[in-house]
Amino acid sequence: MNIVVVGYGMAGSRLAAELHARGADHKVTVLGAEPHRAYNRIMLSTLLAGKIDEPDVELAEVAGQGVDVRTGVGVGAVDRAVREVRTDDGDRIAYDHLVLATGSRAVVPPLAGLDPADLPPRVVAFRTLDDCRRILAVARDARSVLVLGGGLLGLEAARGLAARGLDVTVVHPMGHLMERQLDPAAGAVLAGTLEELGVRTELAVAASGVDVDADGVRLRLTDGRTLAAELLVLSCGVRPDTGLAAAAGLSVERGVVVDDRLRTSDPHISAIGDCAQHDGAVSGLVAPAWAQARVVAQVLTGEDPTARYRPRPPVTRLKAAGIDLAAMGDPSTGPGEELTFADPARGTYARLRIHQERLTGAILLGDNPSVGAVVQLFDRGGPVPLDRRALLLGRAMGTTAAPAGSPALMPDATTVCQCNDVPKRALVACWRAGARTVDDVVAATRAGTGCGGCRDAVAGIVAWLSEADSVAVPR
Repeated sequence: MNIVVVGYGMAGSRLAAELHARGADHKVTVLGAEPHRAYNRIMLSTLLAGKIDEPDVELAEVAGQGVDVRTGVGVGAVDRAVREVRTDDGDRIAYDHLVLATGSRAVVPPLAGLDPADLPPRVVAFRTLDDCRRILAVARDARSVLVLGGGLLGLEAARGLAARGLDVTVVHPMGHLMERQLDPAAGAVLAGTLEELGVRTELAVAASGVDVDADGVRLRLTDGRTLAAELLVLSCGVRPDTGLAAAAGLSVERGVVVDDRLRTSDPHISAIGDCAQHDGAVSGLVAPAWAQARVVAQVLTGEDPTARYRPRPPVTRLKAAGIDLAAMGDPSTGPGEELTFADPARGTYARLRIHQERLTGAILLGDNPSVGAVVQLFDRGGPVPLDRRALLLGRAMGTTAAPAGSPALMPDATTVCQCNDVPKRALVACWRAGARTVDDVVAATRAGTGCGGCRDAVAGIVAWLSEADSVAVPR
């Protein structure tokens, strides 16, 4: 079988790896428009912060392992009648099955003075590795930065640039930050935490225009003010890249419409990742994209022809230096009991909603060792403990036993890495098989290779195992 994958991002590269791992009789060709090997888009904000280098964001290479990877090659058309794709350089590649993993594109807001097709060097829409390079090229000689957009990606970019010592201001049109995931109280605590980390916020005010010259950028606001900086980073959301699918006549709504097998309206074409719309929803997160890649690989290789994609409840994590945030479900509304704890001075906020002994929503901001247990309860739908305060406050109440977040108290079935669905038992098994460093365990299990939010938890489990076995663990 000839399998062609269009897109070499986090979804396309994972699909190539999943297909290769199954070793079935197929030929895989991956076409990536970007001129780089696949990279972890989630880690770009860490790259902005200068905490890692470009090689650290690269994903495992599958080229030369039975997979033909062609980078810098865009696809201009799909001819469904003869089952072939036509590349921008004039090549025609036949397929038995085509998988679209075209991702999404950054949204450039319609602001006076900006041409979305030709942004000036001092204005960058933050989405790709090349965008990251452009930001860093300007930031090296800059002192101040404006970030337009107070969602997850915008705040990660802002924190990363502030870590480089730049004066950063986030402009957000809503009344509080991350309004899709947080309630106003949590948003206020997050804004206070960011302020202490060097990131100011301008809330409930929209941008109306941009003026750019050789010296900097001026952002005009709807309240009549103008903010000046040397760099403007746009983080105003993303839009699924459905142009190729639409031109091919596939069913497209917000994304490319797919069924439970990730098949489009053409049974010979699948779609996964940011570009795919399953059951009316576009995910935009890495864990669903990787789960979709696994299902498609199972179906195409015959490993499990009945495999179906079953989305799990999404969990949003913001983990940067000085910030640890997890949000899931909707703790603000619905039946059941609500528990809230706030300590703004210490950057701590927690809100849980429990219905019929099950966690239906949560916001945890600050240093809370119970975050892993809370995510697990939400994800698996397990019953909450009798002492809810242990979850809310992040410590075991009324006991001198190990803290709530201790690996010793963590059930073996606990999912440590949400992105790759890696439970504690897999990490323990990896250790027993001979892995003795955090890097070895990560390489063997993939835990921590997605958003990176579980890396500390993985390191904690390795350290716990090392102490239990009286074996030193090099870091």
